[in-house]
Amino acid sequence: MKNWKKQLVGITIAFMVLVGALAPPVRNFFELPAEQQVVLGDEFQLAWRLPSPLERQITWILYDPVDGSKVARASGGFSTTEAGDLHLQLKLFGIIPLKNINIQVVKPVAVVPAGHSIGILLHTQGVLVVGEAGIETSDGKRSYPARRAGLEVGDVILALNGREIEREEDLADLIHRAGRDGKGVELLVRRGEREFTVRLRPEYCRETGRYRIGLYVRDSTAGVGTLTFYQPTTGVYGALGHKVVPEYGSSALEITGGRIVAAAVQGIQQARKGQPGEKIGLFSTNPSFSGSIQKNTTFGIFGILSRTPNPGPYGNPVPVALNSQVRPGRAEILTVVSGEQVEVFEAYIERVLPQQYANGKGLVIRITDPRLLGLTGGIIQGMSGSPILQDGKLVGAVTHVFVNDPIRGYGVLAEWMLKESGLWEEGGEQETTGRTLVELPGSLFLPS
Repeated sequence: MKNWKKQLVGITIAFMVLVGALAPPVRNFFELPAEQQVVLGDEFQLAWRLPSPLERQITWILYDPVDGSKVARASGGFSTTEAGDLHLQLKLFGIIPLKNINIQVVKPVAVVPAGHSIGILLHTQGVLVVGEAGIETSDGKRSYPARRAGLEVGDVILALNGREIEREEDLADLIHRAGRDGKGVELLVRRGEREFTVRLRPEYCRETGRYRIGLYVRDSTAGVGTLTFYQPTTGVYGALGHKVVPEYGSSALEITGGRIVAAAVQGIQQARKGQPGEKIGLFSTNPSFSGSIQKNTTFGIFGILSRTPNPGPYGNPVPVALNSQVRPGRAEILTVVSGEQVEVFEAYIERVLPQQYANGKGLVIRITDPRLLGLTGGIIQGMSGSPILQDGKLVGAVTHVFVNDPIRGYGVLAEWMLKESGLWEEGGEQETTGRTLVELPGSLFLPS
């Protein structure tokens, strides 16, 4: 009988422990991130939902992570007075260790949220094969020497006969000269991570009067997007919120620089379910602002402005929110729908994702502004980089549209963009997603 009672007591205790461990407040407590940040001068609080009687029994003990000395003892949040690192240990009744958290106190950063439309011109290493252009031979047939040699759309031609290729005009000229002299050419080609050489002989095209190899190539990529922010004293800017991938998705095409210029929105193709919309942009040879492109990364393009934009709805710098400060709720985005005028539109942050990896998908957002929905149908290409603000802080930028639900999409958290720009430090690793998404550079027309 005694053994039976002991077993019953043991089962009851085990059941109570299991139920307690599965309770949302307890799970929430133990799922607190092991590393957190707080802006200097702000009060540090933990995002937990413990019952008040239990919360009062948890003691906060702060240590210097360098020498391990105790800095402070508290019950609840604390205010930060200087930048640096702290180690927080949470103890039940001041005795039983429950959780260790490393805290980084960072200096506040403020930038000007932009929303201006930009034309993006990226220069690349080599020239990208974007299509085939058959050669009209003397007997009226079409010939494709490059195809016969094994070249494919998406390949990058790096050099011809040992000479590096930077412009499509240079490649065409060298091919014509070799053909005119009755010589073949050797091309250095990159496909994915592999480099190889191909040999072929240019053929005379009756239609163009030149020697060719039967390809369309491009030495740069262009598009329209949105300027997210800039720092007025240094000119440092961030835009797009995602990496620019050249046409045909060639990951082998290396970016060697480029520039951004002010663009005007000339038209809009509305988004529909299954069919992304887009902005149609145009820029002039005398833009109101411009800048260099120094980095093309997972979190967008970054560089230095040589001229700053005309002030938009936010003419002065605003604080940049840490990831932990962003919450589901009402927000606004800045973007251009006509000409060069930046406007404010209502949006809603549906989810804040625990973005511990380097990707542009830290927010799920929904467009709620009736006027914007009427004009665009939701999130469209060219809106990429449009700043998202909440509670007077820059919290992120639009990056992707859900193809089958264009009023919703992803945004990148502003903290990641600021770190990539060099205004804050740190980085991360790439994470993949199974959703059907479209990155959002729009169409750009260059004046002839």
